Amino acid sequence: MRVVEAGAHGGDLARDILRWLQEHRPSLFHRMQYWIVEPSEPRQIRQQRKLAEFGNRVRWVGELASLTGGTCPVARVPPPVGLRGIVFSNELLDAMPVHRLGWDAKARVWFEWGVTCRAGCFVWTRIKEGRAGGGDQPWSAALPSSEIQLPIRSELLEVLPDGFTTELSPLAGQWWREAAMALECGKLVAIDYGLTAEEFFMPERKGGTLRGYHGHRLAFDVLANPGQQDITAQVNFTAIRAVGESVGLTTDAFLTQAQFLTSLAARTWKDEGSFGNWTPERIRQFQTLTHPEHLGRSFRVLVQERSAPSTPWHSGQGIGGSSS
Repeated sequence: MRVVEAGAHGGDLARDILRWLQEHRPSLFHRMQYWIVEPSEPRQIRQQRKLAEFGNRVRWVGELASLTGGTCPVARVPPPVGLRGIVFSNELLDAMPVHRLGWDAKARVWFEWGVTCRAGCFVWTRIKEGRAGGGDQPWSAALPSSEIQLPIRSELLEVLPDGFTTELSPLAGQWWREAAMALECGKLVAIDYGLTAEEFFMPERKGGTLRGYHGHRLAFDVLANPGQQDITAQVNFTAIRAVGESVGLTTDAFLTQAQFLTSLAARTWKDEGSFGNWTPERIRQFQTLTHPEHLGRSFRVLVQERSAPSTPWHSGQGIGGSSS
């Protein structure tokens, strides 16, 4: 079995997963391969140092495409062809580049915000004659498309305040499609900050969902301290789910992180011996991850699956499914 983590950051989650499997599921641990998709070579090196205790049980590729062909220069072995197993990401999609759109209530059109430099500082500026993704189609026509999945009813536009802002990330959908197509059989999982398409248009989000984190503190001015803060925007899980289903995946679950982790914890309560003791430290960690005022509600979990194929997947046809 192969487990693929995309965007392993410092490698802490990979280490925790592998140590738990080594201790509690040794037979599975010795049969599995743990792959990390990491385009940054310096970060690969840091991850390799942290995970050195697992030897060649962990392998690296620089991009998803390498999972279905070519070679892996770090592990010096051929990567899997037709991936069978689990592909997952934790706080990856929310870091993908976004387009930031604003609503012009007088002209009744969507426009795109760009960035310019003024008085030595980065500031937002309206892009004239903006087109969706740099193409020929205006944003107002592109929003309801199957790839973007941000349909806006005409009744909503009647009351949407001037300057209402939202974000789109076509690259997140492209990544999900690539991951889905690499999966021959198994699960595709995303754990991330996110919303449904409808939730982007709540009154409290009139300024959009783009945020920065500087020194582990929330920063609303994402253009300040360039290169010194993380920038994130909420994932449109309606779009991500639709992309997976369009290439033959079925959706197993779409839950809050609290719902997802509580359902997993319930299994351990029935058989504590298979998981390990619920120490005070573990209980505190669980409460942080599931409490609605911490991470339990803001994080969502999407699980999609491709069953064992009866015929090879090809463009426009999902495995065992109908044409998309």
